[in-house]
Amino acid sequence: MNQKLQMAEDSPAERRFARWVWTCAAALAVLLTLSALAAGQSASPAPGAESPDAPGEIAPPASPGAPAAGQTPVDNPLGVPDLTNILPQAETSGDISGSLQILLMLTVLTLAPSILVLMTSFTRIIIVLALLRQALATQQLPPNQVIIGLALLMTFMIMGPTMSEVHQQGIQPYLDGQITQMEALERAAVPVRRFMITQIERTGNQADVRMFLDYSKTEAESYEQVPTSVLIPAFVTSELKTAFLMGFKIYLPFLIIDMVVSSILISMGMLMLPPVLISLPFKLLLFVLVDGWQLVVGNLLGSFY
Repeated sequence: MNQKLQMAEDSPAERRFARWVWTCAAALAVLLTLSALAAGQSASPAPGAESPDAPGEIAPPASPGAPAAGQTPVDNPLGVPDLTNILPQAETSGDISGSLQILLMLTVLTLAPSILVLMTSFTRIIIVLALLRQALATQQLPPNQVIIGLALLMTFMIMGPTMSEVHQQGIQPYLDGQITQMEALERAAVPVRRFMITQIERTGNQADVRMFLDYSKTEAESYEQVPTSVLIPAFVTSELKTAFLMGFKIYLPFLIIDMVVSSILISMGMLMLPPVLISLPFKLLLFVLVDGWQLVVGNLLGSFY
């Protein structure tokens, strides 16, 4: 008998399902009641307003689902009131233009790191500064924040004229509504492409452009015919090659100091003494005496002009 009673009881899953059904039904009933009240308040005439019917006649109350006068009746078996006139009407043109501006801003912010790293002078500067820190063997000095901050400030200084031209030719006319979004992108790409082409020509890495053109199976007789999708990777490889060449030249004097110190320690029989421990003070002394930071930063800035 007990076994039959236990089998007749509802399972926990069934009880949870029943509670969920009743909760949904109650929420739906509350929503329908609130919408009906809102429709009744909006349909009630203002105090002192005259009825459009003949004087002395009382219009019968309209049902919740009945159409208004002059409107085409719509099938509404449940009698749900029309909330079209209750909801506020938005200004379509202003909302669309504002939404497009927000979308464009979010797109630019999303692509900003890639644009900064791949299409500006940041790549060459950060690689040279990182190689300089390795040549000094100072491990984490200067810190990464200092190196990246210096590279960003130098990038803003070098790219300032180009960014100003981008703003004047592409961004500002688009914000003023004079050109479309595609025209703004095309105009903004012209100064950036000119900067990349100038650096490729200055460093003599035209072979990188030809290599990417061959792989993309694109024919181009001049840089104006080179697609941006080909020009960007060619510019990146050109910057990498130039940065490593500059880093190699910076490495040479510090490498000579390491070799001299190692030779002296070996000749004195101090095999257990790390050469880096002895050569580091001499590297720092040499770098400070020749005003190394000014030489490195000045040569980096001068390599772009």
